[in-house]
Amino acid sequence: MLETETVSFTRMDEGTGEEYQLLDRHYKKLDIGLVDNVLEQLTRLRGDTMGYQIDRYQHSLQTATRAMRDGTDEEMTVIALLHDVGDLLSPWNHSDLAAAILQPYVSADNHWLVRHHGIFQGYYFWHHGGGDRFARERYRGHPMFERTAEFCERWDQMSFDPNYDTLPLEAFEPMVRRLFARPPFGPHVAGPAA
Repeated sequence: MLETETVSFTRMDEGTGEEYQLLDRHYKKLDIGLVDNVLEQLTRLRGDTMGYQIDRYQHSLQTATRAMRDGTDEEMTVIALLHDVGDLLSPWNHSDLAAAILQPYVSADNHWLVRHHGIFQGYYFWHHGGGDRFARERYRGHPMFERTAEFCERWDQMSFDPNYDTLPLEAFEPMVRRLFARPPFGPHVAGPAA
């Protein structure tokens, strides 16, 4: 079959092995371009400061810079860089979106951290708008509670400083490429149900 061909089925239960091999080749093209798409989504955070002193792109770079300078491993540094990558597409549940993007490539613990960081970050400001700053307490006792709280305390909530010596994306791009070069759901992660 040529790559320009399409499948003949209109219901998935009617597909043949050959047709699913064709589709698999198309999906592999998406996989090859994934890291570039993620980095492009990150750079889309440039521009609008949304009232902060820096934009979300600089916030992401600054969070990753702080994490890296604190000696975190490469996976955590990339997580710090990409933790808010979902802001434009899904502002109210951006943590879920970022976690979904990262899930096939990061540990189950780090996936949990990214997925819940928004609730933990709320500790610093939700009470100013009538929200519950202690919403994160419902997760007290979870093995990742302290580590997620530390992520927000040491890097996320601190990273809105226009005078901080923030590293450019080029300092992190090789790390991002290495992370997304891992086999999805490889031995480093618990799998889709994590």
